[in-house]
Amino acid sequence: MSEAVVLLNGELLPLSEARIPVLDRGFIFGDGIYEVIPLYNGKPFRGAQHLARLARSLAAIGIPNPHTESEWLAQIDRVVQANGMADQMVYMQVTRGVARRAHAFPKEVTPTVLIMTNPMALPPAAAVEQGVACVTMEDRRWLNCQIKSTSLLGNVLAAQAAAEAGVTEAIQFRDSYLTEASASNVWVVSQGRVSAPPKDNLILEGIRYGLMEELCAAMEIPFEARRLTRDEVFGADEVMISSASKELLPVVKIDGQAVGGGTPGPVFQRLYAAYQAAKAAL
Repeated sequence: MSEAVVLLNGELLPLSEARIPVLDRGFIFGDGIYEVIPLYNGKPFRGAQHLARLARSLAAIGIPNPHTESEWLAQIDRVVQANGMADQMVYMQVTRGVARRAHAFPKEVTPTVLIMTNPMALPPAAAVEQGVACVTMEDRRWLNCQIKSTSLLGNVLAAQAAAEAGVTEAIQFRDSYLTEASASNVWVVSQGRVSAPPKDNLILEGIRYGLMEELCAAMEIPFEARRLTRDEVFGADEVMISSASKELLPVVKIDGQAVGGGTPGPVFQRLYAAYQAAKAAL
């Protein structure tokens, strides 16, 4: 397999040759924003929504957006074409740039822009057909989770807790209310109604959040965004997690306790089929 090609500050080059200065603020402070866009058959899935979230996150931390939406799409296409895979996960990162190490924003600094791709790695069929297990933990991250920041240590520690437990995800609670998993949004189904935590500063609004709302509306599945207690999660008929890489997965066990009947439920089955249909319609 040939080496991956990345786009770094407008230059296409092999991944092994990509370099940034040690004083890049993304390296020193995690002072940057990222996005991940799935491509199916070479076409971005909900690309406009991903780029809109990128713009919101950049604005939230005061980094000027280096590209318009059309320019971003053109840059992404350069990398996609250079790597030649039909299904790819495009990773985009913008840091504040290179400057003398000081906490406050430097003046007259140029953002560092990286775009790279990886082959699409969808969840195994067994995860979809049989469901996955999760553990729970207290959410100890910062209070700006709506920003898709490269400062991901809290998420990394949560993901490590899941890895050490041998499960797929760590579902987090803040003051006994559901927030999100380490790298997924969480959905709770009770009596046929889908519920999710509100889109506020305590969660990252996954692009699948809007998609799930749309799919529920199209299939006349009741949906609401509200605060969900730990007891509601453990007492749910179904629990699901979603992300760009996981798509939509049924959670059948949490902290060793079966969710509902312990198998993927009917609401998941309907939403998963609708998700796949939305991909096929690209």
